[in-house]
Amino acid sequence: MKNMTPRLMANACAGILHVPDGQEQLADAEVTQIVTDSRKAGEGMLFAAIPGERVDGHSYIPSVCEKGASCILCERDLTGEDIPEHVSQGVCWIRVRSTLAALRDLAEYYLQELGIPAVGIAGSVGKTSTKEMVAAVLSQKYRVCKTQGNFNNELGVPLTIFRITPEDEIAVLEMGISDFGEMHRLSRIVHPDTVIMTNIGECHLEFLGDRDGVLRAKSEIFDYLREDGHILLNGNDDKLVTLQEVNGIRPVFFGIPSEGQEEKGRGENGTALTCYADAIEPLGLAGTRAAIHTPEGSFTCTVPIPGRHMVMNALAGTAAGLAYGMSLEQIRCGIESIQPVGGRFHIVETGKRIIIDDCYNANPISMKASLGVLRDAPGRRVAILGDMAELGKDEHAFHLEVGNFARECGIDALITIGERGSWIGEGAGNDVPGMHFDSTDSFLEAVKAHRSETLLQKGDTVLVKASHCMAFEKIVAALENEE
Repeated sequence: MKNMTPRLMANACAGILHVPDGQEQLADAEVTQIVTDSRKAGEGMLFAAIPGERVDGHSYIPSVCEKGASCILCERDLTGEDIPEHVSQGVCWIRVRSTLAALRDLAEYYLQELGIPAVGIAGSVGKTSTKEMVAAVLSQKYRVCKTQGNFNNELGVPLTIFRITPEDEIAVLEMGISDFGEMHRLSRIVHPDTVIMTNIGECHLEFLGDRDGVLRAKSEIFDYLREDGHILLNGNDDKLVTLQEVNGIRPVFFGIPSEGQEEKGRGENGTALTCYADAIEPLGLAGTRAAIHTPEGSFTCTVPIPGRHMVMNALAGTAAGLAYGMSLEQIRCGIESIQPVGGRFHIVETGKRIIIDDCYNANPISMKASLGVLRDAPGRRVAILGDMAELGKDEHAFHLEVGNFARECGIDALITIGERGSWIGEGAGNDVPGMHFDSTDSFLEAVKAHRSETLLQKGDTVLVKASHCMAFEKIVAALENEE
């Protein structure tokens, strides 16, 4: 890690450095990596001890020292009980008030030391798939480090930044929040050169109140945007199009022209779209073909993951590629190279049926997008849907809305799971054959006992989707392994 020595890190996070007597060289030895998981600790690493509700990371300090960690970031003074005597001459430690706050400071320092541009991706829905698309496009010209998994919060973003190497040329960072103030702190860490916002939806409403609150919270990402930065926004979102100028920067809008505005390339409220798509042709589960238009010219491409929302992601990737000087051919190749990630519209063919694994998370917008893809799928179309969390006081209405949309899509069967999931069935009404289960485990028991076969048949295409708390990945695994 470039310029990440204990001495420099202590200064960066306002910590107090403690070095064993006679071992001053430790203060200037570069740390190889920063970890918070004791199982990943190794030679020359810094271990950050985080006190948690169930487990205190400080209790693992002896074991990480045994594994060769050279520095400890901690919230209390360490003693001989923490650092075994036989390795004590090779370990220094930095005392801070808050390990989490110190990690944020260190991540900000490290990213500035690297001096590479950072793309911050925010929004209510589609951050991960947009991040994957943007990274796929930019990788055609640059070496990219991107967020892995769900490392998008106040701990995950720093840990992602610590993975960046001096060889990387650009960082693509997903930035997720659930309350006011969080995006401000993330923006301070990242100091984004480019901000991409996917949409403003009904997410975390129990904390943010309404969509206007969501917009305010997400817009904190602009607090540390660089003066010469880029802002790339979804021009089909009625809230985002109100941001006609931010910090003296005029956003670039991307999107699909509204009905009747195709020739003019205009989106929501007549907003001019710098990058837009038309001639959109669904190819079933094989993806979508579309023509993409930009100020630099036009091209036709096939987005290999199905769904109209993936065309929007391709437009975001196109806008990002143009912002970083890429050719249209490089952008097209990047779009067509995109691969799905587990739990996010991953198509699984078991030989018995096709599973659309979209179980990582859910809200009204993403539920409807996934049902829209299921509508065009082959065979009998079955949706297994569960609770959508953190929707606030209108959660019942939102679940009814999804159920009604499922009915309009003409799906052949609906399986609902969970208390809120039952409201989806209520919204679908009696027109859709259905079955309800109180919990994920009760459905899994039914699958094991073959009691679900009245609704699940050979040759079906099955959508599996709910909020992460429902653990629907268990359902995907069970259906994959079903005999």
